[in-house]
Amino acid sequence: MRAITLDAEGAAPAFRDDLARPSPGPGEVLVRVRASSVNGFDKKAAAGMMRGALEYRYPVVLGKDFAGEVEAIGGVTSPFRVGDPVFGVVMRSYLGDGSWAEYLTIGDGYGITRLPRGLDLSAAGTLGLAGATALDALGAVAPGPGDTVLIAGATGGVGALAVQYARAAGARVVATARPGAATDFVRDLGAEEVVDYTGDLAAQVRAVAPDGVSAVVHLAGDGAPLAGLLAADGRLASTIGFGPEQHPAATSIMGSPTGETLDRLADDVAAGRVRVPVTARYDLTQVPQALADFSGALGKLAVTVP
Repeated sequence: MRAITLDAEGAAPAFRDDLARPSPGPGEVLVRVRASSVNGFDKKAAAGMMRGALEYRYPVVLGKDFAGEVEAIGGVTSPFRVGDPVFGVVMRSYLGDGSWAEYLTIGDGYGITRLPRGLDLSAAGTLGLAGATALDALGAVAPGPGDTVLIAGATGGVGALAVQYARAAGARVVATARPGAATDFVRDLGAEEVVDYTGDLAAQVRAVAPDGVSAVVHLAGDGAPLAGLLAADGRLASTIGFGPEQHPAATSIMGSPTGETLDRLADDVAAGRVRVPVTARYDLTQVPQALADFSGALGKLAVTVP
């Protein structure tokens, strides 16, 4: 089996073509992976930054998102059939059996669902983790008509989806982005106002929301100054460790790709209500380069597993 692995502590991610194909156990399915993507979690895992939080089981096959077809079923019964097109997110208590590979095994009850008609494998392979995180963050701050939502880190994969979902909920979106292509990118997704995070962010936000913002989605930067921009009854959702211990209005978020969440994401993309902005594509052998390109990239970086 071909895969991208970390072969030992301190090793760089590398392509291998000699791994054994995994076999599904009871309650699992074997997926032939066709598509994946690069997430912030993947970047951290590849750099060894998850040591202490998760066990690294070498050789560590990296990757979270996947889309492909069910190749085999491990149990007597399963909600899936061989040949079903599926997508989802690898959710394990350790790092070791990820999606940057030709095959993966995954439990058939969480982190996986069928693809609906109208959603291709390439798009689905970029959707799961970023989409679940965006929906969970917005669920925590519950934006609606009349609200102003500040999205810090709007140009990344999670941010790009959060902008669209906040706008669809009727909120006015203020997005952080550098001037130029990044600003154009978030405006195209639905941001009404854009503020340059390299300047005086607080002053810029106060200029467009003098009474403070209704909600903050904290995907990048320092959470404390962002919390200071909240209106009196404002809410903040953070994906990078800023929670109620730091501010009473804050909720710490870790995206949960339940079947219900994945189905909603898939249906929204298939129907054209939301789009996943893919700005670069790589094949499996090029994943080390995709990781190098990730910092500062707009939207999603897609990976094809031929």
